[in-house]
Amino acid sequence: MAYALQNFFKTIYPGKYTLKKEFKILIADKNSNVRDFLKREMTAEGYIVKLAENGREVLKWAYHADPVDILILDPDLPDAEESLLLKKLNLKTPYIPVILHTFFSDYIAISRIFDPTVFIEKGGNSIEQLKKVIAGILNKTSGADIKKGN
Repeated sequence: MAYALQNFFKTIYPGKYTLKKEFKILIADKNSNVRDFLKREMTAEGYIVKLAENGREVLKWAYHADPVDILILDPDLPDAEESLLLKKLNLKTPYIPVILHTFFSDYIAISRIFDPTVFIEKGGNSIEQLKKVIAGILNKTSGADIKKGN
């Protein structure tokens, strides 16, 4: 239905009407407060957010029939050996951009076995960095800085 509607408007008003894709983000962190905070912030930006509290849930959402568009991952998850989880993600879902959102000391160890799309260190204003990086990856901006209200 949505596809037919989009095509209808394209024929009548070429170049003016397109339906906006809703992007899905998977947030994986063992800390429920971090997950909830990131979910609230990303939902406010207009994203559909899925949450994972362990490695099993990360793989479930990554392999889902309707996969996520981007993964925000702190790989220090219960029930998952970091290197094995990252290798599985890289092997089976290389098309999903991965943002490692962790502490720098954890990143150094991880970077030897996995090359994430982006690394953002947890702390201070990392939420603003996350928003900019996600928007850039998902082509939501033209490369300009994101400002409130734009």
